[in-house]
Amino acid sequence: MNLGNFYYITDSGMSKNGIADDVRAAINAGVSVIQYREKNKPKKKMLEEAAALKKICREKSTLFIVNDHVDIAMDVGADGVHVGQGDTSIAMARRFMPNKIVGVSATSLEQALKAQGEGADYIGAGPVFSTSTKKDAAEPMGTETLKEIKRNVTVPVVAIGGITRDNLKEVVRSGVDSVVMMSAVAGSEDQGKEIKAAIKTIRNMRSEE
Repeated sequence: MNLGNFYYITDSGMSKNGIADDVRAAINAGVSVIQYREKNKPKKKMLEEAAALKKICREKSTLFIVNDHVDIAMDVGADGVHVGQGDTSIAMARRFMPNKIVGVSATSLEQALKAQGEGADYIGAGPVFSTSTKKDAAEPMGTETLKEIKRNVTVPVVAIGGITRDNLKEVVRSGVDSVVMMSAVAGSEDQGKEIKAAIKTIRNMRSEE
């Protein structure tokens, strides 16, 4: 499964232009997977937003993943769901969404191996560094643990948590398949510009390998 170089996650709390415009900008900048992540809105509003974002993604042939909420992912016909350690189990997600993508968060090598063993399609590894976008985030794992995870699992690994322009190269050198840069991008006046710059950096590094 190819998740592209940049994995985009919505953040309505930091968005300056609204998440629909953010998603359009991300796709136009070269992102091939969008995750809808919302923690504070009523379910009805989340369902409306997810349906609207799914439509945008379908028009652009972009994968659409819903964070945590398997029911919403099912209702809007999402391409998959991403679950955390304390959320719906992989087995349950598979039961409700057979033949769909199931991503799983992991904060350690042990969790990553367990998720892979249970059938995760990809691992969201992090937080790599300290992050402000998740109040209950685990301790940062750093790039050494990230390297361990990448060396020991066969499914794609997406790095997340505190990744910025300043440390992006260090993260890419760990061998991960894709990166998330929520804080560095979501609060930007021009998200498309930030994403394009990150993707260019990643591609340039990989072409030199």
